[in-house]
Amino acid sequence: MSNLTCPCGSPLYSECCQPLHLGQKKAESAEQLMRSRYSAFATQEIDYIVKTTALGQQQALDVNAIAEWSKANTWLKLDVLQAKEKLGKNHAQVEFKAHYADANDQAHKEQIHHEVSHFVKHDGAWYFLDPTTDQQITMKQPCICGSAKKFKQCCAEFL
Repeated sequence: MSNLTCPCGSPLYSECCQPLHLGQKKAESAEQLMRSRYSAFATQEIDYIVKTTALGQQQALDVNAIAEWSKANTWLKLDVLQAKEKLGKNHAQVEFKAHYADANDQAHKEQIHHEVSHFVKHDGAWYFLDPTTDQQITMKQPCICGSAKKFKQCCAEFL
């Protein structure tokens, strides 16, 4: 796959998302992380999806459901609508549309997943803040991103 077009839309997978998936590079921006996560869904790099989710949320992820959704779809294209890289000192937001077709749909009708995602930078690495994890956290607990701050003073407003 290394000579193929990257699922995120860049010319070469081997020069775009593959080095991130292999752990050879870190995403330099929230948008780059979001693009690499889309590509990870397209290439079934489930471990990468888990590793790039906020540290305190990783254990709450339904990895089997993520893997099933990744495999059950044909990933068609990604449109990044806007990236706000500075929502604060360590937070960013990316709005995108992921185009895909459900493999179980006989008509292969294109679906669009439109999302506004939030990200946090911790120890030099960007992480996705997953609003879908089923986890109970109080405002006074340590933040899910791994910072030394309380949740209410860090990532709470983005979830």
